[in-house]
Amino acid sequence: MANSQFAIAIHILTLLAQRNDEVVTSEFIAGSVNTNPVFIRRVLGMLNRAGFVASQPGAGGGWRLLRQPASVTLLEVYRAVDEGQLLAMHHSQPNPNCLVGRNIQRTLAACFDEAQKAFEQVLAGQTIAQVLERVREDSSAAVP
Repeated sequence: MANSQFAIAIHILTLLAQRNDEVVTSEFIAGSVNTNPVFIRRVLGMLNRAGFVASQPGAGGGWRLLRQPASVTLLEVYRAVDEGQLLAMHHSQPNPNCLVGRNIQRTLAACFDEAQKAFEQVLAGQTIAQVLERVREDSSAAVP
């Protein structure tokens, strides 16, 4: 099952980058993402622990971006909110009496490792500032 926390985290950080230094409530963010504010606060907590965002308590409180959007790579965001590898082995131990069962995990591990490295390399080359720039470009291209 796919984990949407990474996409939601990018959405949150891009929204905060777009709002500049303005404090934004989790309810406002939830409205943009179109999900529950409780889920947004959970993702914001992970982003806070990673040093990307900070909360401002009290009346007029909310969340703001702590770092410059151009300095936040998607790889950093991925690592802040995702706990595991991109690809995983099957949960049961394959049959050691079968040629494929005996060798498949070692073979897949090498393939999965290569895919993980390529995935992380692409994410390392992308920033929140670039995502925001593309969002703005897509917005102007969509207007007739």
